[in-house]
Amino acid sequence: MKTKRILASVAAVGASVLVLSGCALPYQSEVIEGTSITVGWNDIASEFNPSSASGNNVANLLPSYVANSGFNYYDNTPALLLSEQFGTYQKTSDEPLTVKYTVNDAVTWSDGVAVDGADMLLAWVAGFGYFKNADDTYTFLHAAPRDDLASTLPTVSGKSLEFAYDKKYVDWEINFGVGVSAHGTVMLAHPDITDPADAKAKFIEAVTAGDTAWLQPVADAWNTGYQVTDATAADTDPTDGAMSKVFLSNGPYRVEEVVTDSYVTLVANPLYTWGPSPKYERITIREIADPTAAVQAVDNGDVQVASGQPTADLLALVEGLQNGTFTGGDEAAYEHVDLTFNNGGPFDPATYGGDAATALAARQAFLLTIPRDQILDTIIKPLNPNAELRNSLLTIPGSPNYEAIVSANGSDFYSGTDAERVEKAIGILADAGISTPIDVKFWYPTGNVRRSQELELIQANSLKAGFNVIDTNEPNWEFTDPTLYPINPHDAVIFAWSSSSLAITGNDQQYGTDKPSNFQDYANPTVDENLAALETELDPAKQVELQTAVEAALWGDAASLPIFQFPGLTWWDKGTTGVSSNPLSTGYFWNYWEWAPAAAAQ
Repeated sequence: MKTKRILASVAAVGASVLVLSGCALPYQSEVIEGTSITVGWNDIASEFNPSSASGNNVANLLPSYVANSGFNYYDNTPALLLSEQFGTYQKTSDEPLTVKYTVNDAVTWSDGVAVDGADMLLAWVAGFGYFKNADDTYTFLHAAPRDDLASTLPTVSGKSLEFAYDKKYVDWEINFGVGVSAHGTVMLAHPDITDPADAKAKFIEAVTAGDTAWLQPVADAWNTGYQVTDATAADTDPTDGAMSKVFLSNGPYRVEEVVTDSYVTLVANPLYTWGPSPKYERITIREIADPTAAVQAVDNGDVQVASGQPTADLLALVEGLQNGTFTGGDEAAYEHVDLTFNNGGPFDPATYGGDAATALAARQAFLLTIPRDQILDTIIKPLNPNAELRNSLLTIPGSPNYEAIVSANGSDFYSGTDAERVEKAIGILADAGISTPIDVKFWYPTGNVRRSQELELIQANSLKAGFNVIDTNEPNWEFTDPTLYPINPHDAVIFAWSSSSLAITGNDQQYGTDKPSNFQDYANPTVDENLAALETELDPAKQVELQTAVEAALWGDAASLPIFQFPGLTWWDKGTTGVSSNPLSTGYFWNYWEWAPAAAAQ
């Protein structure tokens, strides 16, 4: 898992907009036999359950998005569209808030087995953290389990599932959907079960009865069984492939081949008869970590579409493409630095004999030395001359609530020039009696050009205040996998939270106490209480008050420092049509079914 993390539900530009997708005509395949397209991404999938704690990143999301269908999706407006050819959902009660989901009869997995209530029940028990172990950890290691939202088991009836929320959750419309297959997961866990119907029935029975002993292998398979880095076409064949259960899909494509650190190829699913038809028979997602190489690949015709974290040099190369075109714009992702509170490092109170005030001083001083102005001016402004520092952890610049929150969240503590902030940091360290030099183990994803540039600037500037920033980059984002590292070994990390929706809630998953995406072990009861209150608050003015209170605590605790909003850049050759960018985490993949050879479009 090597790319930017997915922020499943993030405060953004406002509440969701729900738009009807319109009436559907009878399905007619538009797949052009023998056609293929290769697209570039900065990383490649290593896990095919993007909802798991270890699989929750964009590189894993993309092939899953291409291979599967769902109840809704975002276009590039972005607006939320219903996929009524897949299924429907409706609120059946306000007191309590109750929702019923129904999958249409035609919808099947790529092995021909119906998508039904058992599949949704698996998604429900994982997503709502229904089962816990004796040590109070989650049995199903979901990236964002919400055991505080729904605690009563759903009613399963054929292809429908109905459940009640424990509270009026404002983002219920984008909170639930079908994940990996129930029969496939059960058959991975219990190989003696060979009949899909039997697998589904036994799963529903075990969940209903609370048979945690039988369910534990199922949870293990859900948690780690989808971690695959190599698979041939024979392995993935849905009829008899050795790994067929891992790669079951319910959309227009299925995974055909996976090659470690190289590519994932998806082939059109012949059973697919719902939703928009794709045009290409095969899509290959190829890993190209260096965006410069990705530009060259498009220029050479090896890759038809690519995107990357842009630099001024990269933009110049893209502008020089003879047979290509491009689009840019801000993405719904932001760069930030997080500090670790519990690893015995310089930002952990335990390092100072439990003195929380001294640890806070160390965190404040280090964050003050992050040369945000220099990073913005030298790396981002050449791409977007109007770029500004981001001073909110919950909202994006330009959104309706941004200025109100920033004016009261305490971010002005980090105002001033880079040089002025270094002097302030030196004074804070002296007042706290903290000796220098201070070693800081700093992580960024190996091979990421822009972040390696950022690190160089951070190292040089932080040294002025006595921080010795040590490069501890590694490629696999292992600190985000609790099965590998229950405690983050890095003192500071730099990555982006990438929004997959326009939800106003969900930030508890990275800032809430003991939440699965809280890799820094940050804990503040005020933050927990206000994020919980935000989930049921319908008054926009009160939402702003709660968000401001959360941010005031986060900034006051020196937990995280935002730097800039991601500039986006996507380029493609002129032989490909239908490509457009989406600011959310699906990026240019959002409308993959519209990609087509230019010759076919004429």
